[in-house]
Amino acid sequence: MTGLDTRQLKIEIVRPALQAIGLWSLSAENLTTGTALAESRAVYLRQMGGGPALGLWQMEPDTHDDCWNNWLCAPGRSRQATALRQIIGHLTPSAKLMIGNLLYVAGMARVRYQRVPVALPGATDAAGLSQYHKVHYNTAQGAADPTANVAFFAEAIAA
Repeated sequence: MTGLDTRQLKIEIVRPALQAIGLWSLSAENLTTGTALAESRAVYLRQMGGGPALGLWQMEPDTHDDCWNNWLCAPGRSRQATALRQIIGHLTPSAKLMIGNLLYVAGMARVRYQRVPVALPGATDAAGLSQYHKVHYNTAQGAADPTANVAFFAEAIAA
């Protein structure tokens, strides 16, 4: 199964989404792109096996809602919240929008990472990005394999 072209995903979706919400850096771009590859191979819009995760970044609706209810609601993050609302055409933020709006779900994935009080790894550190994804996005109970997923983050870096 093949998914989106990684370079196009990175340049046409991830970069503009992160720039729109004011959270772009090369490390963030490679982390966010690699996360889509690790989570769904940039193929699946719904979690296989009937799980709740949605979008290429396989974010669960509860995580989406928590980002809005407990992070984006803060006055200091109103620029990000406004930018995300602009991306969805000023609709009410909803987890279901992560299925069809790639800019939105890329932005939400980056917001999820923004909540982590640990600096991002270097932009070209595939192993570090993979480990960061495992610990701060997938969780210890999740299925991600940080060793096997290094290849996805290397692909994101090379794109």
